[in-house]
Amino acid sequence: MSDISIINLSAYTSPIIQENKKNNFIEYGADNNYFQYLIDRYLYSATNGAIITGITNMIYGKGLDALDSNKKPNEYAQMKSIVKDSDLKKIALERKLLGMAAMQVVMEKKQVKQILHFPMHTLRAEKCNDKGQIEAWYYHNDWTKKKPSEEIKRIPAFGFGNGNEVELYVLKPYVSGFDYYSPIDYSGSLPYALLEETIADYQINDCQNGFSGTKIINFNNGIPDEEQREKTKRDVLNKLTGAKGEKVIIAFNNNAESKTTVDDLPLNDAPAHYEYLSKECFDKLIVGHRVTSPMLLGIRTGDGGLGNNADEIKTATLLFDNIVIKPYQLEIIDALDEILAVNNISLKLYFKTIQPLEFIDTEGMNTQTKEEETGIKMSAENNIELDDFLASKGEILSENWVCVDETEVDYDSEEELDLEINNLNKKSILSKLVKFATSVGSRPNAKSEQDKEIDGFKFITRYSYTGNQNPEREFCQKMMSASNNGRVYRKEDLENVNTNVVNPGFGHKGQNYNCFLYKGGPRCHHKFLRKTFVNMEGVKIDVSNPNSKTISVAKAEKYGYRIRNEKEVAMMPNDMPLKGFHPNNKNLPKDV
Repeated sequence: MSDISIINLSAYTSPIIQENKKNNFIEYGADNNYFQYLIDRYLYSATNGAIITGITNMIYGKGLDALDSNKKPNEYAQMKSIVKDSDLKKIALERKLLGMAAMQVVMEKKQVKQILHFPMHTLRAEKCNDKGQIEAWYYHNDWTKKKPSEEIKRIPAFGFGNGNEVELYVLKPYVSGFDYYSPIDYSGSLPYALLEETIADYQINDCQNGFSGTKIINFNNGIPDEEQREKTKRDVLNKLTGAKGEKVIIAFNNNAESKTTVDDLPLNDAPAHYEYLSKECFDKLIVGHRVTSPMLLGIRTGDGGLGNNADEIKTATLLFDNIVIKPYQLEIIDALDEILAVNNISLKLYFKTIQPLEFIDTEGMNTQTKEEETGIKMSAENNIELDDFLASKGEILSENWVCVDETEVDYDSEEELDLEINNLNKKSILSKLVKFATSVGSRPNAKSEQDKEIDGFKFITRYSYTGNQNPEREFCQKMMSASNNGRVYRKEDLENVNTNVVNPGFGHKGQNYNCFLYKGGPRCHHKFLRKTFVNMEGVKIDVSNPNSKTISVAKAEKYGYRIRNEKEVAMMPNDMPLKGFHPNNKNLPKDV
């Protein structure tokens, strides 16, 4: 009689999702630890791990952006302060790896303050209410160590909190028959990840044990009790085997005649057999993850070089992006839209792609589609309303109008207009500067409250746009171009322009704002310069007199012509105390 211990390898089974009357949460897996099983397959299967990492990188791409970030800078700035790139990448990884992902939504006064990643493997679903809704999730850092009497933390699901606590938004795509947990989308290929690990372990053990055959040690002096057998076994193994695997069979026999015998089961062509198994694992994992070509993972198959597969890579990339990557991205974006809507933030979000630009055919696409497909900010489409304003309101003065002063506006006074006429002999002073001569042509200009005729001479004030010569915003680009071409503007037109039309989205909460004071909006690096002109119709400048070329603003004031504006007119919004933002909205975007 012999006593032989046999170890059976468990076959793969789908996770068990079951209710336990003693608990308020739903267990996931036979040992309530299925998420860890998936993590192990990610860590120890080379192919499975590479595919999941590659898909995660494609989902996240170069990060989150918005098509309308320039039109809604305040909302975009809030979104960027609420959602961090590092958290988004973790969310993308767990959504692919675990089939689910959790976002920690930090609420304060019923507003979203932060959206953070929350480790999904630490959560278990609460039992559904009578409407089939999961109202909360239970947290434990290690469910395998949870004691029956231990209290676990309950965290409300998104929408079920009181507006002043942490809530959890769990990305859980619908799968028929799964109410609490969503299975991974590569579940059919998961056994091959385990098989790949097993093959690797066997081959490593075989190498570490010197490719030696199995040894049998027989004890022929009777069968001791179980405790003694285990002790003897441990002693023998400690002396004869390494740390990796058991290559020894220990048998306890009543006598030599009844000793255990082992027949060899030789594996013919073992190298070819393992090569076949490895390829089978690879192929099944590729299919399970819906990878259209191994080249997407940087794996070259066959004898052809990379150049020979260029068309295959391009086609496979576009197909894979549309049928696999974008559905993941849209799922995450839909979740973010739902959360950000609490703060009245509505943006056209998208993930910037990491695809090579040469793979993307942008012909026939509009500006927004090009940006979404390539991740590159395109020039804004023509703003017809802005073009109309620049053409209809801007003036190009005739040669009759001579600029007698160009300066920043008066910081010390907020008076819009202060005309002072003193008792100086204005004409005698002016006569020193000019000589009367034949008239040249003139064109009429729109009247402004800052225009004044004094003693027969016409003075006007107009404004030009100045500052950063390479602006990004369309409004600033076109204003700078118009000013560089000699176009000037009346104060009234700048104050009364509908900025929701010519520069949409740059006011507080999208409201209209005073363009004269706040230029291109928050963080703008531009300002207006005041230019004083005098009409020289019928007057010729005496070029031999250096003093006749320029009339200073001080001398113009002696003629009774003074203009005072708000100090903000000559300030760049970026230099203002709140960077040009409304006092109620101090979330500042990056410099523009």
